[in-house]
Amino acid sequence: MTPGLDAIETASRDEIEALQLKRMRASIGKAYQNNARYRAKFEAVDIHPDDIRTLGDIAKLPLTTKADLRDAYPFGFLAVPEDKLARIHASSGTTGKPTVVAYTAGDIETWRHLVARSIYAAGGRPGMKVHVAYGYGLFTGGLGAHYGAEALGCTVIPMSGGQTEKQVQLIQDFRPDVIMVTPSYMLAIVDEMMRQGMDPATSSLSVGIFGAEPWTESMRTEIEEQCRLSAVDIYGLSELMGPGVAAECAEGKDGLTIWEDHFYPEIIDPVSGAALPDGEVGELVFTSLTREAMPVIRYRTGDVTRLLAGTTRTMRRIERISGRSDDMMIVRGVNVFPTQIEQQILACVGLAPHFHLEISRPARLDEMRIMVEARSAAAHDGRDQLGELLADRIKRLIGISVVVNVRPPGSLPRSSGKARRVTDLRNINKEVS
Repeated sequence: MTPGLDAIETASRDEIEALQLKRMRASIGKAYQNNARYRAKFEAVDIHPDDIRTLGDIAKLPLTTKADLRDAYPFGFLAVPEDKLARIHASSGTTGKPTVVAYTAGDIETWRHLVARSIYAAGGRPGMKVHVAYGYGLFTGGLGAHYGAEALGCTVIPMSGGQTEKQVQLIQDFRPDVIMVTPSYMLAIVDEMMRQGMDPATSSLSVGIFGAEPWTESMRTEIEEQCRLSAVDIYGLSELMGPGVAAECAEGKDGLTIWEDHFYPEIIDPVSGAALPDGEVGELVFTSLTREAMPVIRYRTGDVTRLLAGTTRTMRRIERISGRSDDMMIVRGVNVFPTQIEQQILACVGLAPHFHLEISRPARLDEMRIMVEARSAAAHDGRDQLGELLADRIKRLIGISVVVNVRPPGSLPRSSGKARRVTDLRNINKEVS
């Protein structure tokens, strides 16, 4: 067996599903026995863990939402005593109470192993230097990447987010092989490299592992062409574990392999909640199979994707996340995701992938304004034409009319974490990322 590749990754579907069922029954039983909230949810629909005899039976159980976790703040979803916890994280929510995520020492070890597996799948190898530019702290990204890289046998550079000028300095001086960061912040690092007169293609980076926000195939091409590295996707969410729930394999780059020995995926209709078959687009739902401190049963992620058969691994894949069910914008009756706008921006030569969307309703109709940067200050005279080109593409390919404001390079704010792409002025208190 190739070093770093677990046997279960290439096991037969029968072997994987047998393991899933065994672990699923144990996880559901643990949640029922040790958490009063889950027991009440199950009893409300007259379901007992013993009723789960097949993988498909999980659809009988009620869904868990972010609101459930917030209502239980801080420790209402624990399945172990607090003195058994090794670590506590919390989501990066911007409104209301955060969702708290707790780990036993065993959970931490599982997390380390799965992030190491993800880095290996992306092309990382023992002995490589890994520059971690995800934020550290309560957010799971930085520490998850850090401990996973160490578990693989890599040298970790724990830079965290922000201080973009210093990010570039350390990349130049320490010469890391791998960078782990949000794709939007990678673009900010690239901008800083060029501002300092450095060609991003000459850096030591050979692998970029990007996650924590939806991004497009066009963005992958943008990063790979500018930096001459292999850009791969990683998926996770705090409520389930953190980064490392699923990862793209470098040899395929055809969607994210779900580590199905630890997480059971479903796709549901986001409106009705009905289960959908593999291949259909809907909302991703996960059940944890091995978590000790806080089992999560049928958690609604809000992420829109579909389940696909495995390719480089036997485990199933999810298609690149196209957006979130809660960041979908409805503009004059048309469903629009920020990633769709990003794709059209990157199709326009002369426009940079830095943008912000503003939706308002000054009269009776919705209006969308797109603030986007020109790639070069020299393109000043052509900004109106670039704006018209983008507006025309969006009208033809997405079906909405927009106002485009093309701004000078560097004029829009940069984020060192998850990019905030949308301000919805139709409800002044609502912002989506």
